[in-house]
Amino acid sequence: MAFDDDLIACAQIVERADRDRFAATMAAPVAARPVLFAVYAFNVEVARAPWVTGEAMIAEMRLQWWHDVLGEIEAGGPVRRHEVATPLARAVDNAGAAGLKQLVAARRWDIYRDPFEDAAHFDAYVDRTSGNLMLAVARALGPAEEEVVRDAGRALGLANWLRAVPALERAGRVPLVDGRPEAVRALAQDGLDRLVRARKRRSAVSRAARPALLPLWQAAGVLKRARRDPGRVADGDLDPPPVSSRLALMARAATGRW
Repeated sequence: MAFDDDLIACAQIVERADRDRFAATMAAPVAARPVLFAVYAFNVEVARAPWVTGEAMIAEMRLQWWHDVLGEIEAGGPVRRHEVATPLARAVDNAGAAGLKQLVAARRWDIYRDPFEDAAHFDAYVDRTSGNLMLAVARALGPAEEEVVRDAGRALGLANWLRAVPALERAGRVPLVDGRPEAVRALAQDGLDRLVRARKRRSAVSRAARPALLPLWQAAGVLKRARRDPGRVADGDLDPPPVSSRLALMARAATGRW
């Protein structure tokens, strides 16, 4: 994939709206960046669709538009012209598009103010958003064992979700099924367990697919802080110091040991 005007637009979308994945993409090999920017820009567009309007019907229509785009990619026929949809169609195959359709469906929860039905609903949301995103990117880049990528995706999803709790609560959402300290600690521990399990099987992710897992560089630190002091979740105090964060990303990128 050549870096044309569409991909430049995708990169700008990611830079503005998802600084962590932008940093991870810039730390990735140049050859991987077109796929990363295309899929991450799609993720930005879908993630913000429920938030750009107070009208539920309009938000539903925005998500349906992306669902239809993915259906066109999955079918292997012509895909509508769009600065993100066009490079996305070059980046993912029909299996990747099918997984991303599940991501779009899961994002409908963001439109409304209903809490998660139960822990299984929350788990499915994390898996279909963070897990399906990471799997689509990994498989677009190279061979990768699904179970390993899903464990890594859940770890990243939990870390990012815990970081987002204060903003979600300010927006009137109920982000946690159980907000007690022991429940938050258990979520953080689950994320750490998944991360350890995924890292034990690094060899199941090909070198070509490893850039898909670079966004994990902060996950362990975030999850450890939440486990140690669940009160930091409500305080929005889980982010690592910027300097150490940058150094950690550089080390992961240099060694490939996500």
